Amino acid sequence: MLRPTVGGERSVAADGSTLRELIYNLDSRHPGFAGHLLESTGSQRRFVNIYLNDEDVRYLQGLETPVEEDDVISILPAVAGGR
Repeated sequence: MLRPTVGGERSVAADGSTLRELIYNLDSRHPGFAGHLLESTGSQRRFVNIYLNDEDVRYLQGLETPVEEDDVISILPAVAGGR
């Protein structure tokens, strides 16, 4: 979902003190990146799960969750459905 947006890379580095700042930093280098994760209002899309060091950011401080230099952010599309 996001790899084509960041040139096919599996992981990328970004600057910022909060998750939101990281997202916008990546968007400045890879236009369209933020649009995959955020609604036009700036809130996190419902079908995208974002984790900080394996913790769902929805249970932390959301997009305002502070991040440190060695933190790992994982972004996964939500999966639903089945029989």
